[in-house]
Amino acid sequence: MYIDGELVDASNRAVREVICPATEQAVATVAWASRDESQRALSAAQRGFTLWSKMSIDDRLHYIHLLRDRILDNSIYLREVIMHEMGKTFAGTEEDLKSITDSLAYYGELVRSLSDETINDREGSHSHYIKRQPVGVCAAFLAYNFPLLNLGFKLGPALASGCSIIVKPSEYSPLSAYIIGELCHDIGLPKGVVNILCGDSADVGLPLCESTSVRLITMIGSTPTAQRLVAQSSSTSLKRYSLECGGNAPFIVAADADLEAAVDIGAALKIGNAGQICVSPNRFFVHESIVDSFCTALKTRFENVMLGFGRDAQVDMGPLASAAALQRVATFVDKAKEQGAQLLCGGASPEGAGYYYLPTILQMVDASAPVLQDEIFGPVAVVVPFATYEEVLLAANDVDTGLASYVFSRDESLLHYFAEHLEFGEVMLNGVKYDIYLPHGGVKNSGIGWDCSPLALDDYLGRKRVTRAVT
Repeated sequence: MYIDGELVDASNRAVREVICPATEQAVATVAWASRDESQRALSAAQRGFTLWSKMSIDDRLHYIHLLRDRILDNSIYLREVIMHEMGKTFAGTEEDLKSITDSLAYYGELVRSLSDETINDREGSHSHYIKRQPVGVCAAFLAYNFPLLNLGFKLGPALASGCSIIVKPSEYSPLSAYIIGELCHDIGLPKGVVNILCGDSADVGLPLCESTSVRLITMIGSTPTAQRLVAQSSSTSLKRYSLECGGNAPFIVAADADLEAAVDIGAALKIGNAGQICVSPNRFFVHESIVDSFCTALKTRFENVMLGFGRDAQVDMGPLASAAALQRVATFVDKAKEQGAQLLCGGASPEGAGYYYLPTILQMVDASAPVLQDEIFGPVAVVVPFATYEEVLLAANDVDTGLASYVFSRDESLLHYFAEHLEFGEVMLNGVKYDIYLPHGGVKNSGIGWDCSPLALDDYLGRKRVTRAVT
């Protein structure tokens, strides 16, 4: 673990094996935190905040740039680590590496452009300005799917704004985050500014939530996890929240859509990271006039996917992240079939080691089926034909989450209709793009606050009004 500027073992010497999902074999062990380490990290982060928040922007940027450069120097190693802890293809690890380095660079420069906001006094008797200041100690809880992307989305704005941060990576993919701790140690980052530890929720998650010194709880994960964090953290003090909780993305293909583009993008989003992406489409709503053509084309893509692990450039998709994740996806599919869904392809795991699941297409699923109501988080596309656009809008919005959504049509008025009325934080029209400078966030149970873009800094910076009498 990395706590208070030092690389430490657990006080009780506890460790946890990191299992490669592609081989089901242990590839490393990591120190496993007890409450002692959690309390040590909390104390260190408070001291680290006092020091870091008082540093000039230039001094903070010195360390941020050092860390980014050290990550780039170790890029191949870090990508190989992610490949083993997540079972990703080597090509699939590039987004993780790019995201954390882009975030450090982007927010490091963005803070330079911040300035106080002045307010005009109507009577001319006072002057006023709004000053931004770092909120304090942040506790970050990360999902397993993109270990360094998720860390980068939190580390960049926290460090640039002047906050200290305690990071709890996922138990399934903690190794790359621990190595970032090693790099922080190598560059001599001031003590307590960054702390990285993993352990059981009762020993790490609960103490971080209940601490009154933590001012911001930030997370990438599931809605139930976010609800638990809010309940635990609000019992002792009022805190800020920045929570990205995933979604249940609709993928709407109109009768006049560019079918090839829709199939290509839909397939890529389901195959990428084995569908373990918060913005991956779950519900493919396809106009009844083209649904057969769409399914045929998507089935061809899926049946030609090469499963595997490692550096083989021919491999398209790796395994799911854990045995639990595999069982969850299989249960969704089996239940849907029991409820009358037609299995067009996939629907099983191949023989051999690893938590692999074949790319799967289900059609004609009952609207109440869990596979439509819940986020699948796996390589399963559920195709639902529709007749009218009013009908499909109602169906698309009929979920309690709202992160990403996708629409394909050549009709400008139809694109505008969906852009206006889809209840999602992100509406993608005829394409898809994500980057560090583009806001990423949802509505309803998909979360609070934003990752990426200048909007993310608002979670880490508080505002203070300063008023002075004119004499």
